[in-house]
Amino acid sequence: MLPILKNKNFFPSIVDEFFGRDYLPNLFEFQTGINMPSVNIIEGKENFRIEVAAPGLEKGDFRINLENNVLTISSELEAKNEEKEERYMRREFSYTSFHRSFSLPVTVDSEKIAASHNNGVLTILIPKREEAKVKPAKQIDIN
Repeated sequence: MLPILKNKNFFPSIVDEFFGRDYLPNLFEFQTGINMPSVNIIEGKENFRIEVAAPGLEKGDFRINLENNVLTISSELEAKNEEKEERYMRREFSYTSFHRSFSLPVTVDSEKIAASHNNGVLTILIPKREEAKVKPAKQIDIN
């Protein structure tokens, strides 16, 4: 399973086109409140597990979609801060969002994908189909 990193950049850079995102990072970017959470992808005998570390987010803040074997995890939050004093009022708005997509192999059972959230970690279990699971070695008798 290979992750596809999608970052909605408002002003794409020609440097990104030629050198990718690792060459001169953040030099030509505007700060737009987009933070990419860390992701672990673990393959077990029975399933794949995706762990998304997103402290401060609740389970209702996430959206998980599956379309054409592409699993997409996203979140968009709006925070408002307002201070009122006798002679002035100050308001601050901030928006945070991320969008991660993963191409799933055809060997997964997409009907049985399950997700849970615990202590700032979103866990998605993607079970493998029976034919894709590792079978134990078998002794074959010779006639």
